[in-house]
Amino acid sequence: MSPAVITLCFLAFAIIMFVTEKIPLGLTSMIVCIGLVVTGVLDIKTAFSGFIDGNVILFVAMFIVGGALFETGMANEIGGIVTKFASSERMLIVAIMTIVGLMSGVLSNTGTAAVLIPVVIGIAAKSGFKRSRLLMPLVFAAAMGGNLSLIGAPGNMIAQSTLAPLGLSFGFFEYAIVGLPILFVGIIFYATLGFYLLPNHDPKGDGVFDVQKDFSQVPQWKKTLSLVILVATLLAMIFEKQIGIKLSISGCIGAILLILFNVISEDDALKSIDLKTIFLFGGTLSLAAALDKTGAGRMIAEKVIGALGENPSPTMFTFVVFILCCVMTNFMSNTATTALMAPICLSIAQGMNADPRAVLMACVIGGSCAYATPIGMPANTMVVGAGDYTFMDYVKSGLPLIVIATIISMFILPVAFPFFPAG
Repeated sequence: MSPAVITLCFLAFAIIMFVTEKIPLGLTSMIVCIGLVVTGVLDIKTAFSGFIDGNVILFVAMFIVGGALFETGMANEIGGIVTKFASSERMLIVAIMTIVGLMSGVLSNTGTAAVLIPVVIGIAAKSGFKRSRLLMPLVFAAAMGGNLSLIGAPGNMIAQSTLAPLGLSFGFFEYAIVGLPILFVGIIFYATLGFYLLPNHDPKGDGVFDVQKDFSQVPQWKKTLSLVILVATLLAMIFEKQIGIKLSISGCIGAILLILFNVISEDDALKSIDLKTIFLFGGTLSLAAALDKTGAGRMIAEKVIGALGENPSPTMFTFVVFILCCVMTNFMSNTATTALMAPICLSIAQGMNADPRAVLMACVIGGSCAYATPIGMPANTMVVGAGDYTFMDYVKSGLPLIVIATIISMFILPVAFPFFPAG
């Protein structure tokens, strides 16, 4: 079999195992990772490069930063303050999604989620509401917020760079024409009908976030310093470009300082790292690499779009591009999906004498709809352990949001970004 076919077989295996969960998610990812090496599709270095991916390093660092917030009791204190202003579960969901969505519009959506996950777990602990019902809206809002500006998500910049040789571009907040209505409706949905679709799990009580302890003996300076370092880490992420330090490195600096100042012990820092998340995400990145390297991803895209014929209707073409990007982004990163699809969409749009911006906007928005799997985007993966989520939890809660995003996009895209603009 060709490397592309082997990769597609592993993709099918991963989907089946993720859906049925006959074996743990992290184990499935590692089987795929090792399998791709054994079959010669990837070399060892490429297959395991996911474990030194910037997002995985960020995960490890922020698990420690979040762990310190809990070990000192600061997360509970923050939770107590927030719950005074949002007493009901629905109000909390609206508040969390609004804050995260708007922050993700101008920050990294992964970084925003990483900083706020421990805070939201603290809110859940203090309010008595289950964290599984608060964390999933948080990561969905982070993904939706990425569509509010040019810098909200890496895929937005990829589309911009694809247009640049043609002398075209998107305005800084032009993505929000589609992204803001999706965020608004998404928030309303999870405060109403979607509220009943959110997972309702009890924590297992085997992680740092689940330890119930008396924080009265913790020195105030430790509590204060854990919060100061969290805020400083957030500020470093906000000014990533200005200071020239990557998100993952800012997170590592924060984690190191917490251990150096004994805000959290080395043992507790190590216990706070969720290895299930690391194996799941790091292993799955090997599949994304194989889809790219072997051309299997491109093969899928070209077959689907090619089935539309030489002169497809603009509406149908937009719809197919959107749905294809939706599907692919739930098994590849949105960055990889956009990078793969953007040049394909551009060449087809040029062949139709259509405005490439119309196609690429559909590509970007569809590529951000990574709501239906735990591997769709880094933030989804980060909460798997904390929320005790299954693969099907994401499907049940996230699939309706994809439908909502599709309907809204199909109404707005043809009007705001017509294929054949007048004049």
